[in-house]
Amino acid sequence: MVAPHVLVLPFPAQGHVIPLMELSHRLVEHGVKVTFANTELNHGLILGALVSKDGSSSLGGVDMVSIPDGLGDGEDRKNLARLAEAFSQVMPGELEKLIGRVSDCSVSAGSEKLTWLIADASMAWAFFVARKLGLRTAAFNPSSAAMFAMRMSIPKLIMDGVVDDKGLPKRRGTFRLAPAMPPLDTTELSWNRAGDPKGQPVILDLILRNNAATHNAEAVLVNTVQELEPGAFALFPEVMPLGPLVSAEYKPAGSFWAEDDTCAAWLDAQPAGSVVYVAFGSFAIFDRPQLIELAEGLALTSRPFLWVVRPDSASEQWLEDLRHRAGPRGRVVSWCPQQLVLAHASTACFLSHCGWNSTLEGLINGLPFLCWPYFTDQFLNRSYICEVWRTGLQMAPPPGIAGEEAQTVKREVIRGRIEELLGDKEIKVRALALRDVAQRAVSDGGSSRRNLTQFVDLIRG
Repeated sequence: MVAPHVLVLPFPAQGHVIPLMELSHRLVEHGVKVTFANTELNHGLILGALVSKDGSSSLGGVDMVSIPDGLGDGEDRKNLARLAEAFSQVMPGELEKLIGRVSDCSVSAGSEKLTWLIADASMAWAFFVARKLGLRTAAFNPSSAAMFAMRMSIPKLIMDGVVDDKGLPKRRGTFRLAPAMPPLDTTELSWNRAGDPKGQPVILDLILRNNAATHNAEAVLVNTVQELEPGAFALFPEVMPLGPLVSAEYKPAGSFWAEDDTCAAWLDAQPAGSVVYVAFGSFAIFDRPQLIELAEGLALTSRPFLWVVRPDSASEQWLEDLRHRAGPRGRVVSWCPQQLVLAHASTACFLSHCGWNSTLEGLINGLPFLCWPYFTDQFLNRSYICEVWRTGLQMAPPPGIAGEEAQTVKREVIRGRIEELLGDKEIKVRALALRDVAQRAVSDGGSSRRNLTQFVDLIRG
């Protein structure tokens, strides 16, 4: 029997690629052929990071292809508004060509032609192209169900006077989208925390266009656990939770940077439950004074720590200075196999930006969080960790509204919050209980496992 064939299209950012690659691995395990379409730049980064010492590349059975994003060499792809403008103009036509090429190759090889497009919900505009070419469609939300509910509820927020028709706050303060969801500040909505405020209208327009397209998808998937977000699922019960999409064994998940494979040996040499793991994802940038305060604050704890400082977030001179300040107990690396680190017995807690992938990866390993959100959905995720699940603490008051300069968090505050977190035994108890909920969801008979089986059956139908 010929395997069904799906094309997967992520939003072109690290935090979106990883969960869709994890989903692709799960589909391959169920006998589905997967072709994964990254932008040309990200395609090159991923293949470069995957090349092993013997020159081979391991893609876990997922075919990799690329598509232009409309930006030129050297243009800033962390400017989300500019990126959205460019791919909205260029990618629909390029996607149509790509689908044709992939289908033709499949027929020539005697395998099943493409029948499905699974697109990131932030790329749901692609469903128009897919339906034009006879493909069935599924929207995948790499963020929480609460984030999906928040975005889909923008018309209600406008009607209720929370935001204006440009998505900007009409009043300062907090609101709740549903009784079982945490309060959220009107200045911390994902679309008004997505970088330069000048680009906010472009981001909001993209969200609204994608929302409209998502309504027409045959399936709407989300990378979460139903039992963790009952309030969001009460608003949108048709959404299928599949998470946490974390591999039981290591598989390449589409990292843009090469992972430092010496982290495991370093962790092996540390006492159980001793290491503070520090990582802020693929976008967050700290200025030099904040990096120095963080380095000194970590050193003041007298605990071993593993700190990820991306190659694009600090110069080599800065990195050497940070390594010097880390001293013998600290280790500073450019990128690491995060899932392996979080699952390691020596890891005690996670100082995190609260990206949703990091949130799920820490959660399924029962780790307490110290939350330092940077942008978009990270403030909402922080609210769940600190106020709903109560499995973490906030590092410091969040920065002001978009465009305001953040205050530097001093080393004494950093040390104090780490010690407070690790000294709170109730937080650890709740974190372990949450781990058990997540692990049951992906085990045989669990809610996420059942939904994944149901979705695979839909693809095969």
